[in-house]
Amino acid sequence: MAGLFPADFVAAVSLMRLNAGLVPRGGRHAEHGSAQMGAGMEFRDFRAYMPGDDFRRIDWNLYQRSGKLFLRLFEEERDLPVYILLDCSDSMFFEDPPRANAAKQAAAILLGAALNEHDRPVLYPFGAALNEGFPAIPNTRALPAILERLAAIGPAGPTNLRAALHRLNALRLRRGMVAIVSDFFDPAGIAAQVESLHGMKHKLLLVQLCRESDAKPQLDGELSLVDCETGHDLRVTVTPKAIEAYQQAYADFQESLLEFTHQRRAGYITLNADGDVLEQFMRLFAGGVITTRG
Repeated sequence: MAGLFPADFVAAVSLMRLNAGLVPRGGRHAEHGSAQMGAGMEFRDFRAYMPGDDFRRIDWNLYQRSGKLFLRLFEEERDLPVYILLDCSDSMFFEDPPRANAAKQAAAILLGAALNEHDRPVLYPFGAALNEGFPAIPNTRALPAILERLAAIGPAGPTNLRAALHRLNALRLRRGMVAIVSDFFDPAGIAAQVESLHGMKHKLLLVQLCRESDAKPQLDGELSLVDCETGHDLRVTVTPKAIEAYQQAYADFQESLLEFTHQRRAGYITLNADGDVLEQFMRLFAGGVITTRG
């Protein structure tokens, strides 16, 4: 585990926090502001007293001024369910170094940031399907234990993000935030992925793992291209015109993904899989606070 998650990495992750705005109703007490009014810590508003209300919440100073009974309302602090979908498809392990290494480090940062807010994140690896999730219980030993399991995850078959999202929806989990760590390359195409993402009821954070060669492949001449997941062999002649067509297709792919994030107000992060993942997160998020709004 030390190779993928060295001590300085773990120490930095242990200080990061996840701030996802107002938390959906129904959670346990933690450190996020909830949309639900109750006996919390932070004052939010007043409302008229009604029979059966807790008289201890009456604002007596306001009563002396107005002669009417009002309750002080507060924001309750509740936990945020965080579901992290980690792309462990075969293609993520194909390159050298594998893109899966950067993906696991990104997932580790999100796990640590959620745990530091006393949330209860669950990691779901996926490839051909959504694998069984493993939760992290908030305590001082949670991060090292889950990082050990994370480091041991191997290839999980061909990419099928649509199947993973369909399965996640079928679990009927409490509404929270879904963070998807992937390159978003899927045989079904970007349109099918966007359609599946639109069906999610959770806040969304998309973390895309890219390489410079994704947009600018260094290829030329007569080549045999082999799909690393299916073994399908395609013989092509790479010409400047073919490269131009590929680059346009990749640009359209990226535009579709970004258009979805704008429409859905989803969080979006792009990471260079060849760079220092932790350093990229620290540059993106001032003070080590990962902020998303949905």
